[in-house]
Amino acid sequence: QGRLVESGGGSVQPGGSLRLSCKVSQYASDMRCMGWFRQAPGKEREGVAAAPIFGGATNYADSVKGRFTMTNDDADDMIYLQMDELEPEDTAMYYCAAGASYTGCRRSKYDYAYWGRGVQVTVSS
Repeated sequence: QGRLVESGGGSVQPGGSLRLSCKVSQYASDMRCMGWFRQAPGKEREGVAAAPIFGGATNYADSVKGRFTMTNDDADDMIYLQMDELEPEDTAMYYCAAGASYTGCRRSKYDYAYWGRGVQVTVSS
């Protein structure tokens, strides 16, 4: 079964940057898409970015376009989320996820079967 482990969360002031990392420690045959999601207290889990696991265009949420960048390092089995110009509204638990999709890699949580435990990101002055 697939296993994902996030790292890199923390606290930062508005306008600052953080980079989240996700280690794919075990692949599963039905991993075709990778995504980053976030969930703030009292809110639904929302997709931040999603892309094909072995290359292709990344699909970003409008709220993070131009500020967040998702990349991967196939050699080290790592997925990254570079977050710049952070805002208080970005405060949430962030999750790395993987799943299968035969209609393109969407940012819908229902497409993802494998999840990390999440890391907290807090943006506050």
